[in-house]
Amino acid sequence: MNIITCIKRVPSTETNVRVGSDGKSLETSGVEYILPPFDEIALEESLRVKEKLGVGDVTVITVGTPDAATTLRTCLAMGADKAVHIKDADAYKRDPFAIASALAAVIKTIPYNLILCGKQAVDDDNAQVCSMLARLLNIPFVSLITKLEVSGATALVQREVSGGYEVLEVTLPAVLTAQKGLNEPRYPSLKGIMGAKKKPLEEKTATFDSATIETIKMEYPPSRPAGRVVGKGVEAVPELVKLLKEEAKIL
Repeated sequence: MNIITCIKRVPSTETNVRVGSDGKSLETSGVEYILPPFDEIALEESLRVKEKLGVGDVTVITVGTPDAATTLRTCLAMGADKAVHIKDADAYKRDPFAIASALAAVIKTIPYNLILCGKQAVDDDNAQVCSMLARLLNIPFVSLITKLEVSGATALVQREVSGGYEVLEVTLPAVLTAQKGLNEPRYPSLKGIMGAKKKPLEEKTATFDSATIETIKMEYPPSRPAGRVVGKGVEAVPELVKLLKEEAKIL
């Protein structure tokens, strides 16, 4: 069972977001980068499937700037066997289809039975790359899985739907996206961290077509107006109702 896990290097969720000088991108200086929580869950599930079956490899792959190699090494320390780095200095400016196309082009050259991804990254929250990847590879796609059982050439998955869950059987290979609750990711061990230095990290390049989506502008949300006290007790109710209707327009 050869499993591919697609990951993305993203700013920490505790980052103080600043708009860059071009007004179209985020300022990257002084920003701490991490492996997104949902990607951690996807990698953990990849490792568990491999460990349960006792055969195969787990390969992590990303389209990222040169610094993304650090995140790939973290994945290798967690237990992945190999890593593929599609190097692109402008990775954060690429639209989802461009990223999916680059991933698909490389994945087509790698033997695989299953592709696992996080349901979405925590920077742009697009949740589009993985479904596009499945379409480009012409294989099944199931999102938001919370349980996974692999048996031979099929997988039984449970996924979240509005008001409950549904259980699906999917033919492999397929692309699955991981949701919170699927598992609890492990921490890299000292042995894993040391061993990660010896594991293969292959570098690839990609050719990108012209962008299909362009960021016109990024700006901060407007500041909230200061609060007001319109009175005290029941005497303030008529004025409050008037303001909610005429100013806030929520009644």
